[in-house]
Amino acid sequence: MTSDLDTVGRATATPDTDQPWRDLGLKGDEYERIREILGRRPSNSELAMYSVMWSEHCSYKSSKVHLRQFGEKAPETDALLVGIG
Repeated sequence: MTSDLDTVGRATATPDTDQPWRDLGLKGDEYERIREILGRRPSNSELAMYSVMWSEHCSYKSSKVHLRQFGEKAPETDALLVGIG
């Protein structure tokens, strides 16, 4: 009995297998970046995890440009939240 699971081994052995990256909300350049990071095509499970990690909900893609105006360093404080207005 052979398994239909898309394992890392299978992903490595079948680099040209079509994947549903668009259906998972990823852009072409994001899919290519995942392949670059892994050095191979992602397994279906890995692709789903990247999709969730890089989704708007988790990564705030559209907010990054606005958040950068506040800088990356926080003042020396023990406060967890800082009011901005």
